[in-house]
Amino acid sequence: MLALQQIFDHFSIDIGIDLGTANSLVYVKGEGIVLREPSVVAVQQSTGKVLAVGMEAKRMLGRTPASITAIRPMKDGVIADFDVTQEMLNYFIRRVQKGRGYRYVTRPRVVVSVPSGITEVEKRAVRESALQAGSRVVHLIEEPMAAAMGAGLPVEEPLGNMIIDIGGGTTEVAVISLGGIVFARSVRCAGDAMDEAIIQHIKRKYNLLIGPRTAEDIKVYIGSADVLDEELIMSVKGNDLMGGLPRTIEVHSEEIREALMEPVMSIVNAVKATLEKTPSELAGDIIDRGICMAGGSSQLRGLRELLSRETGLPVYVCKNPETAIVEGAGLVLDSLDLMHRVEVMVR
Repeated sequence: MLALQQIFDHFSIDIGIDLGTANSLVYVKGEGIVLREPSVVAVQQSTGKVLAVGMEAKRMLGRTPASITAIRPMKDGVIADFDVTQEMLNYFIRRVQKGRGYRYVTRPRVVVSVPSGITEVEKRAVRESALQAGSRVVHLIEEPMAAAMGAGLPVEEPLGNMIIDIGGGTTEVAVISLGGIVFARSVRCAGDAMDEAIIQHIKRKYNLLIGPRTAEDIKVYIGSADVLDEELIMSVKGNDLMGGLPRTIEVHSEEIREALMEPVMSIVNAVKATLEKTPSELAGDIIDRGICMAGGSSQLRGLRELLSRETGLPVYVCKNPETAIVEGAGLVLDSLDLMHRVEVMVR
């Protein structure tokens, strides 16, 4: 049996997947990150046929005819549309295997990151989706553990490590020690909630309707969680809700900061709640070592400074915030011993 397993391992490819609400990244053992695509799928409504996946599908958001729908099958870090997610995973796995020669003739072993707060039903949906997409074995790893590993934190040491992973759908806050999560809090408030807050602000104040892509651009270019040294202005185009015609307005970083305050404070409160539940010995380590931030939305201007002021602790963004989770999943793939030493939910 062991010899047969070794044969399977030799003739297969090992893949780590960060199946994010906004973007998905794929890591191949021995190669690193080979794929980074938006978690968007374009579907023909009449037949259900998948027409495009990833960046090609994202370009269609808000621009498709009535017969085509561009959707995001992941919501709040979990599967919202099982069939479409399966097609998306199948696309990623095929893309990775294509052009890698005769060796990979068996189905791959896959590590998929999942939010720490998901239910058993949601875990089962991720496993089944990955298996139906062509995986041979599926391992699940909690996002804060993967992010901490990918950020280079010494998760196996008897030390308190605190990680804040702010993605598209969820914010994961966790304290990790000795290869396990001591306490974790998952809130379904992250980058998407920030985009929605901007959409609603523009709608209320200017009677202008903008889409998620425009809201994301506003967040990236002028969004902030704290006062900026130099405030910013941006031109924004949208549809006037009164006349229905296109219109251009100017928005200021001060008003966007005010619009973002509710989702930002939800993240701050999640961090405070986690610190309150942290054992005193580990809390001492966090005071000395600081809090590490990961995830694409952790790069919001002023968020690090606001969190540091609100908690009284040093806070820093890791060197690879957007890729930390998938790199952590890759570390697990690279070492089976590590998989057994840290908490990985095995099928």
